Amino acid sequence: MKRPVKTLLFTIITALLLVGCNDGVTLQRYFVDNQESGNFTTVDLPVSIVNLDETKLAETQKEAYHSVKRLNFLGYKLDENNVETFNAELAKVKAILKNKKYNDLIEFNDKNAKVVVKYLGDDDNADEFIVFASSKDMGFGIVRVLGDDMSPEKMMTLADAMRNSDIDESQLGGIMDFFKK
Repeated sequence: MKRPVKTLLFTIITALLLVGCNDGVTLQRYFVDNQESGNFTTVDLPVSIVNLDETKLAETQKEAYHSVKRLNFLGYKLDENNVETFNAELAKVKAILKNKKYNDLIEFNDKNAKVVVKYLGDDDNADEFIVFASSKDMGFGIVRVLGDDMSPEKMMTLADAMRNSDIDESQLGGIMDFFKK
């Protein structure tokens, strides 16, 4: 009789620990769950996609550039046959990004797309940056910027430098083709 009680107690404690550790769906989990789905595409982008002339960068911009290790892209293509599914997936992503662990960095509109940039971490050291863009015409895309010792302040200065940089569009082919109608 003692063994079943002990087993039951162990099971309940384990279940409580597992439930207590769950913060809900994370962006990483969302990526993994949808990377093989039909209307989604995933691409791992090399940091070399951005060709920056480092001689023209300030020290903080160089530090930010070298702190980025990889970029992961997940996109959902919208068409006339999947509007309801698109709206449901868009709502899921927005709900994930509303979690208080994702800190707001910047939000703006670019042409027909809304762009939101958030980060995980604190004001001095971010573990991950998230760039989320959505358009009612094409769909949405999420880029996870992963690296070491990334600073939100330094990354903002790097974003300024990137505006004037050359982007190797041949490496973006899969993403650009994905969103073409």
